[in-house]
Amino acid sequence: MAVEIEVEGTQRLGWGQWLRARPRVQGFLLVLPALIWMLLLLIIPLVLTVITSFGRRDPDGNVIYTFTLENYLRLLGLTPEGFDPLYARILWRSVVLAFWTTLLVILLAYPLAYFIARAPVKRRSLYTFMVLVPLWTNFVIRIYAWVMILRNQGVLNSTLGWAAGLLGIPFTAFDFYPSQGAVLVGMVYEFLPFMILPIYTSLEKIEPVLYEAAADLGAAAWRTFVRVTLPLSLPGLTAGTILVFIPVIGTFVVSDILGGKQVILVGNLIQRQFLDARNPPFGSAASIILMVFTLLFTLYYTRRFGFGEEIRGG
Repeated sequence: MAVEIEVEGTQRLGWGQWLRARPRVQGFLLVLPALIWMLLLLIIPLVLTVITSFGRRDPDGNVIYTFTLENYLRLLGLTPEGFDPLYARILWRSVVLAFWTTLLVILLAYPLAYFIARAPVKRRSLYTFMVLVPLWTNFVIRIYAWVMILRNQGVLNSTLGWAAGLLGIPFTAFDFYPSQGAVLVGMVYEFLPFMILPIYTSLEKIEPVLYEAAADLGAAAWRTFVRVTLPLSLPGLTAGTILVFIPVIGTFVVSDILGGKQVILVGNLIQRQFLDARNPPFGSAASIILMVFTLLFTLYYTRRFGFGEEIRGG
């Protein structure tokens, strides 16, 4: 039997007619599953993490729910024994590594994205496919492949030794693994596609007539790039920077494997506090600080450069 709703005491509408008459209710019902999903898997865990970060750890590794700023002060180096910058250095090392990774990824990704965007239309799909192929392999397997390349008797040293032997040059194998340099190489390799694709998307939208107009007006190639190409590709560059910087600053797998557990980043710190040290309050505090920093970075960066398509600058 159809459900009917009485409207103004006389008119009766079925549920379908009632919903069609109220587009706002339709919209709410459409987003309700996503809201429930976010509430259960994002909001509630985040609230629990914030509450835990103000707690203490008992000798058995359980959480004592109280209110203390001890965990946050310890992360900033302020302890009852005095100033200890150990964890502050870890936070700073993570920021510096994320910065250099993002910068190197931009320098490598932009020319490649430009090449793909200016290639014939029939070849763009092939080039994009080639960029995505490495992502088909498991993340950890790709990192272990770099271990085989960079270790003392790995592919890199063997190739250099073979080339030096052909040229009659003495060669001494160098230890590039484990090191912070190896972590940087792994980070750049893993996150390069996430910078190429957004930049390529922005560059592809630039109409060729703009380049022709710049040439007709006597603009040199570098001036065309600075005044036309770069401003119009800023939305993709901004999106790519966020897609690279934020995951890099919180990752722990690459630094664990290529750093040989010697290069400790904030992601490694959080992982070890939860799994090894059994100190959830301290790990939660580190997570909150990392989240606040990435949020502030995202807000500043998007406000500074934005996602708009307009040409910036005079």
